[in-house]
Amino acid sequence: MGSRASALKVARWLVGKSRAEEAVELLSAWATHGENDTEGHELLAEALRINPGSKAAKQAFERMEGVQSGSQQDLDAAITKFKPEEVARLEKEMARPAFIRAQVGFNNNVKYKALLFHIQTEDSGLDKPHIITHLFADGGRIIKSHKRVYASEVNRPDIPAYVRALMKGQHMEMAVMLREGTFDLVIEGKAMGGMTNLEEPPRTEVQKIATKKETRIEAASVNRMPAAVSASQRLEDVPRYRLVVTRSLTGGPAKYEPKEREAIIGRGGEIQMEGERFCHPCEAMIKWEGGRAFLHDMEEGNGVFFRIRKPVEVEIGDEFIVGDQLLAVERNPAVDDGPAPGPTYFYSSPKWESSFRVVQIFEGGTKGACVVARGTTMQLGSVIGDFVFTGDPLVADQHCLIEEQAGTIVLSDLGSRTGVFVRIKGEQELVKGDEILVGRTRLRFETT
Repeated sequence: MGSRASALKVARWLVGKSRAEEAVELLSAWATHGENDTEGHELLAEALRINPGSKAAKQAFERMEGVQSGSQQDLDAAITKFKPEEVARLEKEMARPAFIRAQVGFNNNVKYKALLFHIQTEDSGLDKPHIITHLFADGGRIIKSHKRVYASEVNRPDIPAYVRALMKGQHMEMAVMLREGTFDLVIEGKAMGGMTNLEEPPRTEVQKIATKKETRIEAASVNRMPAAVSASQRLEDVPRYRLVVTRSLTGGPAKYEPKEREAIIGRGGEIQMEGERFCHPCEAMIKWEGGRAFLHDMEEGNGVFFRIRKPVEVEIGDEFIVGDQLLAVERNPAVDDGPAPGPTYFYSSPKWESSFRVVQIFEGGTKGACVVARGTTMQLGSVIGDFVFTGDPLVADQHCLIEEQAGTIVLSDLGSRTGVFVRIKGEQELVKGDEILVGRTRLRFETT
């Protein structure tokens, strides 16, 4: 019962539960549990990464190397505490879907007006059912707090998922309000912050984009036809829209006005992109359904990109365009700089935490520059930012921001003139003023 692999898994879970000292004790105890081999070295190295000054870890090193120089009481206490039975119990606790008391919260640093703020969201548990989000400035000063009580929901069968979603929404809401300038007077010392008790659902203002296959995203601002009007009576069944070309490197028409209910965008379609070298013959399709237009990805070629109006959620693997730069959000590679075989121990420079990375993609799919987020935030631009494109005239000084908020990666346009375009993979409803990008040709959707 129990193994070093289980000990490592439980230790990482303890770190996530803000129980780092227990994790170090567990790793130190199990590093000495068995042979002085590579597996034991890995556990000890992990313990030293978490707390290089741990007495238990130091004593584990001495015992493994046979150079004990004094008392081993800290290590012995850890070995007694984390017996195989205790490791097995903790593994079962890890697998439990429900939470006993409070769920682990969210913590993020957020940049705003060249200043660094910190947002922290915590749950108080079912015995005190409320969620509190604090906005910190100046390295620790709380300038605003939000509180929501969920006492009426504690008997829900899905209470863990419900509370998690509520925490996430409230956390993102605070970030959105900060960027909107809601707390500017508080930041400047001209108004009081304090605690606000909220009853309405969190307002996140995150735009939905069809970045997954077989999904359809409808626009919230569309006026729907009355249900009593039959399809035969709707004049909207006849396509009445046009695509106005706002940028083209190859010439061609100034606008397209399809007459069919389904129009292919591509070098061989009704919306023909002659000379557009980055466009497939069947890149995308616009479907007209009862007075509404849906942009449909054909899953071929280089894809079709949709200009965002508000911050949007993106996932690992999603692609977006800034200026003439095609970029992709990627997961950071797993750490592979552990100790070498044999009794080798090492120290290295501390590495900053990072939630994701962004990779540049060249023609043909070759990957170019890669920038790792410092912490949870990355800014892109031509002058200011972590990822800077000095040679692209279509990239603004401060163009866009990508940040991880409450476990979600959010992409925001910082008011750039040329916009930010996200690749769609399903169906996205188009409304008047929406812009799409096919190859390097930009099109604006208008109704007639």
